[in-house]
Amino acid sequence: MAYQLDAKIPAGPIQEKWTNHRFNLKLVNPANKRKFKIIVVGSGLAGGAAAASLGELGYNVECFCYQDSPRRAHSIAAQGGINAAKNYPNDGDSIWRLFYDTVKGGDYRAREANVYRLAEVSNNIIDQCVAQGVPFAREYGGLLDNRSFGGAQVSRTFYARGQTGQQLLLGAYQSLSRQIARGTVKMFPRSEMLDLVLVDGHARGIIVRDLVTGEIRRHAADAVILATGGYGNVFYLSTNAMGCNVTAAYRAYRRGAGFANPCFTQIHPTCIPVSSDHQSKLTLMSESLRNDGRVWVPKKKGDKRPPNEIPEDERDYYLERRYPSFGNLVPRDVASRAAKERCDAGHGVGATGLAVYLDFSDAIQRLGRDVIEARYGNLFQMYEKITAEDPYQVPMRIYPAVHYTMGGLWVDYNLQSTIPGLFVGGEANFSDHGANRLGASALMQGLADGYFVLPYTLGDYLAREADMNVKVGTDHEAFAAAEREVRDKIERLMAVGGKEPVESFHKRLGRLMWDYCGMARNAEGLQKALAEIPKLREEFWAEVRVTGGPDGLNAELEKAGRVADFLEFAELMCRDALHREESCGGHFREEHQTEEGEAKRDDENFSYVAVWEFKGDGEEPELSKEPLTFEHVPLTTRSYK
Repeated sequence: MAYQLDAKIPAGPIQEKWTNHRFNLKLVNPANKRKFKIIVVGSGLAGGAAAASLGELGYNVECFCYQDSPRRAHSIAAQGGINAAKNYPNDGDSIWRLFYDTVKGGDYRAREANVYRLAEVSNNIIDQCVAQGVPFAREYGGLLDNRSFGGAQVSRTFYARGQTGQQLLLGAYQSLSRQIARGTVKMFPRSEMLDLVLVDGHARGIIVRDLVTGEIRRHAADAVILATGGYGNVFYLSTNAMGCNVTAAYRAYRRGAGFANPCFTQIHPTCIPVSSDHQSKLTLMSESLRNDGRVWVPKKKGDKRPPNEIPEDERDYYLERRYPSFGNLVPRDVASRAAKERCDAGHGVGATGLAVYLDFSDAIQRLGRDVIEARYGNLFQMYEKITAEDPYQVPMRIYPAVHYTMGGLWVDYNLQSTIPGLFVGGEANFSDHGANRLGASALMQGLADGYFVLPYTLGDYLAREADMNVKVGTDHEAFAAAEREVRDKIERLMAVGGKEPVESFHKRLGRLMWDYCGMARNAEGLQKALAEIPKLREEFWAEVRVTGGPDGLNAELEKAGRVADFLEFAELMCRDALHREESCGGHFREEHQTEEGEAKRDDENFSYVAVWEFKGDGEEPELSKEPLTFEHVPLTTRSYK
């Protein structure tokens, strides 16, 4: 039976929904909070902020991460900034404008109520982080500085040079460390969640593997929060850290959590191009660079002259030409498709022809090298180390790459999944970005969920659903059954004894996904992928070689489990992309585009969240739909011209 999806959106004016909802949420008495245990999986901005906040409230929190320290969560890799509607530059920004830009930027495939709440609490995030000592850039007079990002005509992005994610994560980490020292949070590093445990239909714990000793452990709680990031590594080559994976979310999906819009993946336009078949990941160059960098290609096809030898009148500043209102600051999906179009037309640069230029010569001449160095110095240094080219002297070469995933586990307004007691925060849920995330909004959502949403809504669940006097222990049969399944899968992986390494299967899957479910998709390609992925999965289980043993440190076993999940999840992604007969945001179906090559939505038939339910191995998942209504941001053709 399909899900009965209830988003639990509060009644009343959108400006008052969150305020009124918080008042109507049930509270847990301060003395009773310590009687509840909460599990938080993930220690990035969403997970770290949630664990720290819940610990400070008095709950007993267990926080898990597979890194050796919470400081190594992938939130650290975010570079350019974090959005908030402070309107410090006095350029016309407001909560309403941030709300509007985010709904429009997501191509009208996000839930209005959630997006407005995100915009509303954005200002609180900046105050919180400043109080923690996050070293945001400041103007000469001492006020926090702002810069522009794609999809907005105002400057609302707060930043710390090109390392904003790192500085925000350190702020969350010090809050988390304080609670660890107080004893309200117990940290479990190098621990990977391998299954979710349900008791009477409610999330009551997890099964984890200690990545150092190989020990399989059970952990029980009154509620579980997943904040495990995105699944971009299904493409193999992405801007994600190599360890990023879908396992926690996918195992929850197999236990009954609905997976929403899995095909909504974001392609980032400013990444260092692929240079070798042996490359294992791609490097992001921050979107903030598009503030001062100009994107161009030679007007002449196949022009192989060095960029500094190509005269100004022989350059095509194609974003400025096609989108005069926004220019180089169009949203990521628009900029990515435009770069692909130019390269496909024969105007690409570099050895492969799959790159465009990002040029700072005008900005350096206008502002001076010292100003550009102060704004982007560490990014320029990183680029030079990777490419051996000095971007102060020659333009950067960039090309789109997989970056962020807007899809994720379905959650209601309270960030609760279709499984009672399972809450999902940050990139692991689907809720706020629709079909395309605006730059500098990932950090905003992660901290909003962790600091300002989950501490309220989780308490409401506990007050309504949980009995503090009735505890489920790890000796419950549900834990034993889940542990058996985890051990069986590990034993099955170890028993294959094939000849092909795990990495080889991951690469082949990534190529399939990029070719047929990447920056552009069509029905023929998606049907081919849906035919090829099961074959590759069958070959994996017949030929994969997992060296070492199940006990102790075994990176190959870790990777094998994650790739096995990717091989199943990839099929769900392609199925979702095939069913959505429209183009919207990062989901570009070649059959559905305007004469100018822009995405063409079908609001009459596809203005909904697609939520997939696992029905068993070998069975097709079942689709449920959450209709989307737009009362405040009218449905219009998205234009940045």
